[in-house]
Amino acid sequence: MNGVTTTTDPDTVGNVQEVLKRALNQAGYVLDHVQADALEKPTPCEEWTVSELADHLIAAPRRFITMMRGEQPDRAAAPPHVEDGWGAAFQSAADDLLDELQRRGGEVAVPLEMEIAELAVHTWDLATALGSPPMSSLDPDVARIALAFMRANLTDDNRGAAFGQARSVPEDADAYRRLAAFAGRR
Repeated sequence: MNGVTTTTDPDTVGNVQEVLKRALNQAGYVLDHVQADALEKPTPCEEWTVSELADHLIAAPRRFITMMRGEQPDRAAAPPHVEDGWGAAFQSAADDLLDELQRRGGEVAVPLEMEIAELAVHTWDLATALGSPPMSSLDPDVARIALAFMRANLTDDNRGAAFGQARSVPEDADAYRRLAAFAGRR
């Protein structure tokens, strides 16, 4: 997503930081539901098992820290493998991200909405694969900000392997169903 567009008014940056915190908290909450017997289950993120998706999600905050510093993470490198304690491992990474954000006074090289989108999509992927916690426990504001960011930045030309073609949803679909459909999830 080169030439990234932010979707949040500069006056609401504090609100975006709060939504990022909520996105981090809910990702940790879903990761707390991972059990060893579910690790080989498939996920809506095609080609990834629960184990691979959990590893990717746990590494997301530290990849974002790299980007906040104006550097590019090595996206080809596999994230470190976590064998248990997925929620705790994620919380450590989330705390590092929040500490870095505080040190920078909120001034970062990339929009926070980018991380919210990453967290929202993969939290939905993982919750769907696990069947727990219920989708109703996911924060709709996280999905709304993620969807606005993705609509502004994700085009047919830059979807790559991570995102299928956008799918249609009923008009009354909730925020996460809309986000998942835009991300090409089934």
